[in-house]
Amino acid sequence: MNLSNLQPAEGSTHNQNKRVGRGEGSGKGGTSARGHKGAKSRSGYSKKIGFEGGQMPLQRRVPKFGFKNINRVEYQGINLDTLQALVDNKIVTDTVDFATIVGNRLATKNEVVKILGRGELKAKLKVSAHKFTATAKAAIEAAGGEAVEL
Repeated sequence: MNLSNLQPAEGSTHNQNKRVGRGEGSGKGGTSARGHKGAKSRSGYSKKIGFEGGQMPLQRRVPKFGFKNINRVEYQGINLDTLQALVDNKIVTDTVDFATIVGNRLATKNEVVKILGRGELKAKLKVSAHKFTATAKAAIEAAGGEAVEL
């Protein structure tokens, strides 16, 4: 090994680009490889997202239709068979409250929970949630449990 064959360790250097704007002799002086005039030649240039060079952008060309209700409430649905699985796995015994639901990652703390009626519930549970479907409420009460709306 001598000075003529030294090189940096693999992956230690990142920028092997030619240094622009460092004089005419470098071959990248003058306009610094940006060409003459126009927005891209200026400092501080950044094009807006979706900008297509003045052509009507796709976002504005595509027709809009429909209606989005800003007051819509999105519920996180939990079915009865999921509650029964919690009982079968001995995770819950008699009560299913919001803390239990969040703790078992069936919903996050900011979501609104609705109990849905898929599957059957054999265990007697006191279930607390924001909403219940009619079938879910009937099934919980038929099993001897209680449905409590938060």
